[in-house]
Amino acid sequence: MIRWLKFNAVGALGMVVQLGALADFNRWMAGHYLVATAAAIEVALLHNFAWHVLYTWRDRRGEGGVFGQMARFHLSNGAVSIVGNLVLMRLLVEGAGMPVLTANGVAILVCSVVNFLLGDGWVFTKNNATVDPSLKRGRRSPRTGWTT
Repeated sequence: MIRWLKFNAVGALGMVVQLGALADFNRWMAGHYLVATAAAIEVALLHNFAWHVLYTWRDRRGEGGVFGQMARFHLSNGAVSIVGNLVLMRLLVEGAGMPVLTANGVAILVCSVVNFLLGDGWVFTKNNATVDPSLKRGRRSPRTGWTT
């Protein structure tokens, strides 16, 4: 439950980042809201990945290091976010006449549950992770020398 709350805290910040980027990109690329959406998603993906590594799943260091996790994050959360957002944006903006930013907020929320399950079960999985010894209670950190 704690991890789900952390995921949602990062997601809320990522949503602000994505909607802000979409507002800017949509202004710069008037009439190309799907291209603007894809660019905004990438900005949010990079933002969210960094926070998930540092906060949500900081206790899990996956095989292949951070770049392996980033690749899995883009292949899973990135694919769900891009495909889900673009399909839903088209349906909500053109089909339902919803404003671009409102439609994107709905699309983000719909994709978030799938993204959490993929993040927890594949990107930052316990099975392939090694726990950073400095994060275990009562152990001295090799990096800082502090006891946690």
